[in-house]
Amino acid sequence: MSQEKELDPLGSARQLFGARLRRMRKARGWSLDVLEASVPLSKSQLARVERGSYLPPEKLPALLDDLFGTEDLFAELYVFACREAVQQYGYNLLLDHERRAVGIKEYAGVLIPGLLQTEGYARALFRSTAARDEAWQEEQLAIRMARQTRLRGENPPHHAVILDEAAVRRPVGGPAVMREQLEYLITMVETPWCVIQLLPFSYGEHGMLGGAVHLLTMPDNRTFAYEESSGNGTMMEAPDRVQRHVRHWDRLWAYAVKPQETAAFLRQVIEALPGSTASPTDTAPVFALTPTTPTPRTDVFNVRHATLGGTQSRSVLPPLSWRYHR
Repeated sequence: MSQEKELDPLGSARQLFGARLRRMRKARGWSLDVLEASVPLSKSQLARVERGSYLPPEKLPALLDDLFGTEDLFAELYVFACREAVQQYGYNLLLDHERRAVGIKEYAGVLIPGLLQTEGYARALFRSTAARDEAWQEEQLAIRMARQTRLRGENPPHHAVILDEAAVRRPVGGPAVMREQLEYLITMVETPWCVIQLLPFSYGEHGMLGGAVHLLTMPDNRTFAYEESSGNGTMMEAPDRVQRHVRHWDRLWAYAVKPQETAAFLRQVIEALPGSTASPTDTAPVFALTPTTPTPRTDVFNVRHATLGGTQSRSVLPPLSWRYHR
């Protein structure tokens, strides 16, 4: 007789559903064969439900509640399992669209985008998910690193990233991991296929604040928007919803700090990390965007680099998204 796999009820909503089912079944002293006789699922399907690898059919939760006298326990767990499945479906759509996209625009509000994460940075993020086991962490890490191969292959999509200052400032994995991550971003800040621009804290509130947004343009010129926050992700294709995100992104892109200045800022942040060779009085740079009276065709901003040599002025053209998507 094969040994049953140990369950992790906190691993996912499906695993919690399966763990509760196994507990109730064993409390009755039932085998899977006995349970099979009472529900419209085969023994192998029931085993997969208990392992959390199979989302049960819609009618099963009510049958289990009647069978075990658990009121609405399984019905309520099933609702959470379905919500989790929808979220995973959205993420799978993101992976599929990334593989086919000819252009990818991103706004990263809290963390470095997955397509630009180093292995150490990504590993630290997955390890912070304490409810997941090591096997899950390694599986997700492999998926994340595999996503990046598209950017290094033939005919990569053009990748334009608005990187919020919060993502740069947030230390992930310790100084060594963060230093490696920021150094990698500097190498990617302006390449033939990737452009990164920093959005300083001083910009203030905006329409994308609080999460991350991916805009994916397909070979047929359709654009999809994927919006994510902690633990949730939604793929959108309705033109009005997508265009709302496009307008927000274009505006932020126009006002974000250009690649060369972004690279200089990243170097200053690296120097301010613990263990760096910077002097104790050195601090990370501070950008302040102060708008002056706009002219008919451009908005002129003073870009103050507190540790980068005083105040400079430059013109920022209206939305530049297509400049990098020829």
